[in-house]
Order: sequence, then structure tokens, then C-alpha cells
Amino acid sequence: MRLEDDRPVPHEGATVPVTVVASRTEAELIVGMLRNNDLTAAVSADDAGGQEPELQLQGVRVMVAPADEAAARRLLAAANDNDTPD
Repeated sequence: MRLEDDRPVPHEGATVPVTVVASRTEAELIVGMLRNNDLTAAVSADDAGGQEPELQLQGVRVMVAPADEAAARRLLAAANDNDTPD
């Protein structure tokens, strides 16, 4: 597996999902946030490389290296906490 910027994922094949979202766009935003925090992350979708977006209804996964899973989950939880109205 390779990241979209063609960097290999460490321990190729050893990735874990940290969230499943409704669209590739949302997944890309999450991956960007994780990468900005120095985590290895990638999008995994069965949508013909974005050519068949209706297949995204099955969910788009955000995958991370196993070593980054705990940190990724913390960042996602913090982001979700910030999204809730006061």
C-alpha cells in the first residue's frame, strides 16, 4: 500500500482503520489533519479510484500505521469534541 503522495506506508500491509466516513472528501480532510500531526495515514475506498463515487456509500476508511493508531484516535476524538455545539 502506498500513500497518495507515493510514500510507502511503513510495514506495508500493516494498517488499521481508525474511522469510516461517508465520502472520499471527508476522508481526505481527516488524512490531511493526521499527516499534519506527523502520523502516517491513507484513504481506503472501494470506489474505482474515485471514478464511481456512488460506491462510497459503503463507507470510506481512514487507515493508519498500527504505531499511530492511539494518537490518531485521540486526534479524532478531540476534533469531534470541537465540532459539538456549546
